[in-house]
Amino acid sequence: MSKQIHDNKHLTLDERKIIQTGIENRSNKIDIARTIGKDSTTIAKEIKKHRIFKPRNQFLYPSICIHRQECGGCKKHCSRYEEIKCNKRDRSPGACNKCPKISNCHLDKYFYYASSANEEYKTDLVDFREGINMTTLEVKELANTLKPLLDQGQSLYQIKSSHKEIKQCIKTLYNYIEMGVFKNYGIDNFSLKEQVNRKQFKNKYKKRKEPVNYINHKYKDYLIFKEENPNVPTTEMDTVLNSQSGPFIQTFYFEGSGLMIGFLHKNKTSESMSKTLDFLEDKLGHDLYRELFPLILTDRGVEFEKVDLFEFNQLTGEFRTHIFYCDAYQSSQKPHVENTHNYIRDIIPNEIDISNITQEDLNLMFSHINSTPRKSLKDKTPYEVFVFMFSTPDYPNLEFCSKNEQAL
Repeated sequence: MSKQIHDNKHLTLDERKIIQTGIENRSNKIDIARTIGKDSTTIAKEIKKHRIFKPRNQFLYPSICIHRQECGGCKKHCSRYEEIKCNKRDRSPGACNKCPKISNCHLDKYFYYASSANEEYKTDLVDFREGINMTTLEVKELANTLKPLLDQGQSLYQIKSSHKEIKQCIKTLYNYIEMGVFKNYGIDNFSLKEQVNRKQFKNKYKKRKEPVNYINHKYKDYLIFKEENPNVPTTEMDTVLNSQSGPFIQTFYFEGSGLMIGFLHKNKTSESMSKTLDFLEDKLGHDLYRELFPLILTDRGVEFEKVDLFEFNQLTGEFRTHIFYCDAYQSSQKPHVENTHNYIRDIIPNEIDISNITQEDLNLMFSHINSTPRKSLKDKTPYEVFVFMFSTPDYPNLEFCSKNEQAL
């Protein structure tokens, strides 16, 4: 037997009419659900949520306890009180429309009508998308409480103090009035005892930041590039910080050698971070720079988001580096630089204040880190491997780990 596939869409008015017809025909919820291609739980929730309650005549039938014949004078607060149940009303189909026993029934009743259910659904849809944590009915009830008291000259504080049923705080009430939530009920800023002089609600928000365009620079593009250029080494780039206010250490990890270098920054911006590449290209020369930084892999931090600042020399406009970005929250895609950060944390743990650290301090720290033998390098140090890889006749005096002339 094949499993029925549901469309997972909201119920329409026509589908609600079918539900009403099913109830009137005394069909069960499973049959109704099968007719309109929905799950039976969807039908159950729809009927229970939107059915209309019609109480019994409590003057003629004050008690409907199943034990009333035994007890005589039955009361609701009696410990044995138990109302008569109706499976058709309480279980399936869940409403009393056109029940054949309705004329002789003394119980409370529920009725489901498609048109009213659809109107309630539309109202709920608007309420769920409103920017306040209140339904339309709750707004109306609160406005009816506030309006006459504000007209009497009472302040919101006085009203809130004397009406404990108002759950919103004073600030929230002021905000709702400024937003115009109660405007249709005659309440605005001029309704207040003292008109507050504050900015309009719409001016409290900043313009939404445009999303960064990572097209052709995503991690999947990086994998394609590496497959097509297997001999091009990857330099992983990241940022280390102990405080959101800075300073910030921009780190580079060179694939193969395990060497890591770092540069100090006061600002966590693309402009500041890209100046490191400008500095390195100027000191190393374009050819050696392209040898060391042909391909950079980094994360999607705000300090690296301006692609062109890293890929192109801003003075000459010349292309210098391919840069790609890991997927969001996937730091494991650049594991080498992340793991090597553990050496940094051995020297400057997270809780240490580094506000007075200098570039000279960083140079000394990375000198120690790069002079530590690694098991993965057959007991060689990253510095030794790096020099072996790049000290060629073309670059005989490479001193990449020497002190920088200034902090960036």
